[in-house]
Amino acid sequence: MDEKMKTLSGVQTLLKFTYGLIPIVAGADKFTNLLTDWSKYLHPSLVSALPFKAGVFMMIVGVIEIIAGIIVLTKTTIGAYIVSAWLILIALSLLASGNYLDVAVRDVAMAIGAFSLAKLSTLTQQ
Repeated sequence: MDEKMKTLSGVQTLLKFTYGLIPIVAGADKFTNLLTDWSKYLHPSLVSALPFKAGVFMMIVGVIEIIAGIIVLTKTTIGAYIVSAWLILIALSLLASGNYLDVAVRDVAMAIGAFSLAKLSTLTQQ
């Protein structure tokens, strides 16, 4: 393996663990709310439309995030595309609510990183 491919592979591995582990940690935290009260990020109209409490919805979101993180760790390319799309959807939801715009911007930046991981993974698989 030449030096360029070693560097690309190292970057891909770093991003793989970043975008694999962070969704798993954030998803698990939806059950404990140690990092934050996740339900406060929900748009009020969504909360009022839910057939159950916001906390239950966030636990469902947590399971989805954990699965997405596991997919990144096992099927990196498709998992990175999933995480990228998920982060864009979160950012759009935050933008629609008019709250937490700083978090929305960070989620877009993270989505770009996840998309970059997906593209990079296609190069390192060949």
